[in-house]
Amino acid sequence: MPCRAMAASTRNRRSIMYTTYKIRGTTLRWTRTESGADTPDMTYRAIVVGLGGLGSAALHRLAAELGPGVLGIEQFELGHHRGASQDHSRIIRLAQHQEAYAALAAPAYKAWYEVEAEACQQIVTPTGGLVIEDRDERRGTATGTRNIEGYTAMFDRHGVAYERLDADELVARWPQFRAHEGVAALYQPDSGIVDAARANAVHIALARAHGAEVRTSTPVRALRPDGEGVAVVTDTDTFRADRVVVASDAWTNQVLAETGTTLPLTVLREQVTYYATPHLAEFAPSRFPVFMWHGRHNFYGFPVYGEVATKLGQHMGGDETTADTRTFEPDPVRRERYADFVARHVPRFGGPELYSKTCLYTVPPDQHFILDTLPEHPQITVANGAGHAFKFAALIGRLLADLALGHEPSHPIDAFSITRPALTDPSFPRSFHV
Repeated sequence: MPCRAMAASTRNRRSIMYTTYKIRGTTLRWTRTESGADTPDMTYRAIVVGLGGLGSAALHRLAAELGPGVLGIEQFELGHHRGASQDHSRIIRLAQHQEAYAALAAPAYKAWYEVEAEACQQIVTPTGGLVIEDRDERRGTATGTRNIEGYTAMFDRHGVAYERLDADELVARWPQFRAHEGVAALYQPDSGIVDAARANAVHIALARAHGAEVRTSTPVRALRPDGEGVAVVTDTDTFRADRVVVASDAWTNQVLAETGTTLPLTVLREQVTYYATPHLAEFAPSRFPVFMWHGRHNFYGFPVYGEVATKLGQHMGGDETTADTRTFEPDPVRRERYADFVARHVPRFGGPELYSKTCLYTVPPDQHFILDTLPEHPQITVANGAGHAFKFAALIGRLLADLALGHEPSHPIDAFSITRPALTDPSFPRSFHV
């Protein structure tokens, strides 16, 4: 069976049709330098700055649309551990408690399946998923819509199947958990793991297959809007592009400094811990789902995947830092917090700590994405994932390509406008604490 057909049939997915686009190449322009010498200056139809989860996906989609004439620039090596798109696993889920994300959840799955089918590589591993709420711990605290009712409202609106479980039902089905009477849960069978490192590498490989160029270890020092295009300045070269996509996360404001735009972004140092559980069979992906646990803290966990170990993290709550001053040393307070949670609620999930590692969240005040063009320089598109975008990355790559090429986005993204009050009103309050 052909690889694409096999990838679709093994998961009972619909066949995917591909369009062949006309290929246009890179142009070569010559510039007279101050010394009088003529030097070549490369001009591209599109340049992507930053090749993590969102940038690599955008590079793939732009290269698929345009062919040669697309350049991706990464300041470090590919697959580096200095940003947000590292590690083996991210949760992918239809469980969303806000309409802006619920509307994108199913299309994000479809986008990942298209990438898998094109590459004949598995990126998404289904496990099923739980949203667990400890109502006793949350009583008296403001939770907004991040609760059982918020999730079920979005499930019902979008026709997503789910099951509600009380504490006894949760433990009866997954005896790995310990839960008291005040715990309630939702189970959604389509949840699973998207392999972050593998996804980035696949996006880069596919982009190259379509003719994209990739430059690594090349920091971008400035973007200078130049007529209808942009000059992209590095230490060794100045490139020009008709359109630029900025997906540089914690370095976004440094890249945008000469465009006149500064975004109110907070960089947080977050971390995860891998546990070398001796109970591997109990926590295999076929037997234990990904989960989110909303209590006094918001934890998330994975079955054994990537490492021979389980994985636990906390969403938000890290120390404020910057891309240049952050440390890579895990926070011992969070290590203890994680260990206490595991001991109380999933005791056999734990074991000797394999390792803990840090990553960065780069978050607007309202914790929502930024997917938009600069109002005064529409040839520059900006992407920010607010610390929770990887599950949508394949779809966001397409949306960024739409924006860069002047197409109407294929899905609604008005909530992620760069001109919304959270980004333009200096008095807009942060929806999170550090």
